Amino acid sequence: MTSTPFDALVIGSGQAGPSLAVRLAEHGWRTALVERGELGGTCVNNGCTPTKTLVASARAAWVAKHAADFGVRIAGEVSIDYAAVHARMMTVVQGSRDGLGHWIAGTANLSLVHGEARFVGADSVQVGEQVLQAPRIFLNVGARPVVPDWVAASGVPYLTSESLMGLRELPSHLVILGAGYISLEYAQVYARFGSQVTIIEHGNRLLPREDDEVAATVKAVLERDGVRFMIGANATALERDGTGVALVVDGQRVGGSHVLVAIGRRPNVEALDLARAGVTCDAHGIVQVDEQLRTSVPGIWALGDVNGRGAFTHTSYNDYEIVAANLLDGDPRRVGDRVPAYALYTDPPLARIGMSRAAARQSGKRVLVGHLPMSRVGRARERGETDGFLEALVDADTQRILGATLLGIEADEAVHCLLDVMSAGLPYTAISRTMHIHPTVSELIPTMLQSLKPLE
Repeated sequence: MTSTPFDALVIGSGQAGPSLAVRLAEHGWRTALVERGELGGTCVNNGCTPTKTLVASARAAWVAKHAADFGVRIAGEVSIDYAAVHARMMTVVQGSRDGLGHWIAGTANLSLVHGEARFVGADSVQVGEQVLQAPRIFLNVGARPVVPDWVAASGVPYLTSESLMGLRELPSHLVILGAGYISLEYAQVYARFGSQVTIIEHGNRLLPREDDEVAATVKAVLERDGVRFMIGANATALERDGTGVALVVDGQRVGGSHVLVAIGRRPNVEALDLARAGVTCDAHGIVQVDEQLRTSVPGIWALGDVNGRGAFTHTSYNDYEIVAANLLDGDPRRVGDRVPAYALYTDPPLARIGMSRAAARQSGKRVLVGHLPMSRVGRARERGETDGFLEALVDADTQRILGATLLGIEADEAVHCLLDVMSAGLPYTAISRTMHIHPTVSELIPTMLQSLKPLE
């Protein structure tokens, strides 16, 4: 078995890994990037890139089917060529993979090592028959879908968010276990493609992290697209049902052509054998890190989904920025400096930053709220898509923005003007007194902030 010394090892090529590996190599450190699968991690291969490509195709189908609402006549019935949809998705995915491959191959001091890494010491990992040794090791190994034991042991075919990407035929009836962010995006996509879709959720409503109005609005939008919800329902078994499958839910069989299991994700840590290095994880396998993303072992860092500090592509990339700033630039950046921010890519999208209403009520602060329905937004009316609202929460004493919820067309873009002001620590008046361009979604954000009143 050969041993190869490096200055740094990056394990995993998700959103943080390649950028960090290139930056370390350009710094002059001999660096190895280890990847056991396709380059790009979850985002490129079975997350953001393929799913948002599907969302775009589903949006095109929806627009075509509703063209008459805009005075546009389409001769004949709108149909879905799912093989073409899938081929387009894979073309976009492969383009991202290829781009990463060319970038890595063209970087001096950087070696791409294919295989699964396993720690054999605090500064060494084994990949196949090779041992890679370095004083600095960075974990960017991502996460995978959680599958209940009773599903895995059933012997019945099922889909996860990963295997769904390989599906070549359009499901006639997609039954989805779980009503979280991944589930809702897929539910709307396949409903718009023409599949029957049923969501089964054991909780008392969908999106438990969000305020009631958000959950209710998203549910209504998806129901209008044809999605059926079974809320407060307990699935206990997966069985075959002729040529399809069925979930046993509260003693009743809910049959479909395919079942998608989307109830959460867990870190990919088992194969790493972290105990050999002394790295501390919690009961869920999340690697414990400090504010600069250092693990319990000096010389080992953890970035992205595996550290439980965000689990989004943008937080993973920001993890890279934090590590590089501290390690190479003498810039003491911390995870706690960033404002929580994320989006749900249903149509219309949900964009969230900072506190929700529920969190604001529990904060002990004197909170003001501004709230406007999307029906007040000219662009929304012009497009005939007025679902949702604009809302911001403000600290009455400091005038700082505490959080915002934007649900509606272009919310995922418009929210950034609030996020930037919030991150800069400026008062809400930095936006409320600013003239925005008409007709845009953002132009109503100053108006919304001018209507602040105490949060009840």
